[in-house]
Amino acid sequence: MTAPYGLTICMMKTAVTSLKANAKPVREIIQDVSDLGRDAMSASDIVFFGIVNGLEIQKFVPAQRLVESDLAEQFAVGRNSVREALQRLAAEGIVELHRHKGAAIRTLSLQETLDVLDVAERMTGLLARSAARGAANSGLKPILKESLKTLKFADAGNDAAAFTSARRRFYRCLLDMGGNLELKRLFPTIQMPIVYAQHRLPALQKLRLRDYRQIAAAVRAGHEDEADAAGSAHVQHVRHEIASQATGIDTAF
Repeated sequence: MTAPYGLTICMMKTAVTSLKANAKPVREIIQDVSDLGRDAMSASDIVFFGIVNGLEIQKFVPAQRLVESDLAEQFAVGRNSVREALQRLAAEGIVELHRHKGAAIRTLSLQETLDVLDVAERMTGLLARSAARGAANSGLKPILKESLKTLKFADAGNDAAAFTSARRRFYRCLLDMGGNLELKRLFPTIQMPIVYAQHRLPALQKLRLRDYRQIAAAVRAGHEDEADAAGSAHVQHVRHEIASQATGIDTAF
């Protein structure tokens, strides 16, 4: 029987309790933040990226309440830095700030999720197109190839954290290939961390790996139209998988 869309509040509370009981030190969440291209992070950065990365590796979950004092202790930073990070996360749409209730990780309705994916589809197509355009002169083709190899090994080893890290490197390589500064600014603001945190479907990782190979092949060949189509198709596949899970439709496509 197909599970209903999203987690119920009860299930979310259970997940949060389980995470707290079994969590490793939260600072481990940010061990690969250097992958994001920051040589030196502020205390606010540590909290900001720690929460974003924590969503991807299930250390934080949608609807989870974020307590300033707990975060300050977990990340070994001051409460002012925590407040700054929460304001930034709220501006990015990852956290909701409630007066008198504090902060909580945002949850998305099905329609909100599909709206996010509509934006992601256009931007991922543009990302792949710009990478294909700049691939020949970027000198980054070996890095793109290596990132795919790392994704494959992570998938084979069922290592979700390594897969997440490799996926970030894959997208960063595409951004660097394209050299579009505005796209570099806008692409990370898409709410995909919440989408993937809220929809942990077993098929998604295999789907990503397959689609990333197709994107990379078109990019390396410098075929802009094919790369654009492959990038857009990837998000279409993700949308189909999520919508099918929500409605109980067979996910084959």
